[in-house]
Amino acid sequence: MPEHSTRLLFRPETEAQRFLPEGPYPLDPHSLSWVAIQHGKTSPTGSLNVLNLSSLTNQRFDLPGRPGFAFPTNHDGEFVIGLERELGLFNTHDGSWKVIERQIDSAVSGTIINDGVTFDGGLIFGCKDLKFAEEKAGLYLWRRHDRKLIQLRNDQICSNGKVILGNGDRVTLLDIDSPKKTIVRYDIDVAHGTATQHSQPVVDFREGSVFPDGMIATPDGNGVIVAFYNPADVDCGEARQYSLAGQLEAVWKTDRSPRVTCPQLIHRPDGVKLILTTADEGMSPEQQARHSNAGCLFIADTDFTSVPVTPVFNADGL
Repeated sequence: MPEHSTRLLFRPETEAQRFLPEGPYPLDPHSLSWVAIQHGKTSPTGSLNVLNLSSLTNQRFDLPGRPGFAFPTNHDGEFVIGLERELGLFNTHDGSWKVIERQIDSAVSGTIINDGVTFDGGLIFGCKDLKFAEEKAGLYLWRRHDRKLIQLRNDQICSNGKVILGNGDRVTLLDIDSPKKTIVRYDIDVAHGTATQHSQPVVDFREGSVFPDGMIATPDGNGVIVAFYNPADVDCGEARQYSLAGQLEAVWKTDRSPRVTCPQLIHRPDGVKLILTTADEGMSPEQQARHSNAGCLFIADTDFTSVPVTPVFNADGL
């Protein structure tokens, strides 16, 4: 089984931005976006960030709340973002925020939007209980053709990594609810707005001490790469590649940064690379000193020769 080292790619400029980076997403051959979900433990806001991979310069766009995800749209400089309990369009040219869906998870209190995925049918995203205690957060389909919000589940704790396999009205969703420590599979009927869960997990991490967080598909669609958030005081963090049969196929280590949040594969001139975001969320000043790379973005070599499809969100007419 290959074990890959990683190297530091980018250190966010401020401690606020290092608190909880997530969601790296390729924009073009030279840049990717990422979100700082929250600018500190008590902060009510976060930011969208655009990192130039050639110059390693970062543009920060402060947002009017805490973002769970951000995906580029088919309009220049525009992103669809899940923010608090709203879906909206953020324009990086003028800083405008246009809401397209309000009062998400309105049947409960104490939840906000967390991770999501975009595909040709629209968006699938989940929410998290801010106390990480109750099975009350929703999993949603925002259906593109009729702009309808459909709740698929109402029993998640911290909805995280998501992968869509297939196209059209029937797709497969691989989904992580982090405290439950499994990857589960749903058959999604987009036309009817339903999710049918398979009885057995795709991969089961319940015997381990770490929590699965962000997730992407491998380029061939036959496996996944999972970031692991380790709350313990350990030297390195991990991302792991698994087949859909549950076999461990590769590991990437992040030195002095144990809380790995999200993976992404990108093309670079010297091959396909893995980007990993990490966080220093919850660390004491002493832990931050020991884990001096916490909150940074890492890059690593891979054995892949292609990258998975990373679609843009169709914002026409919104």
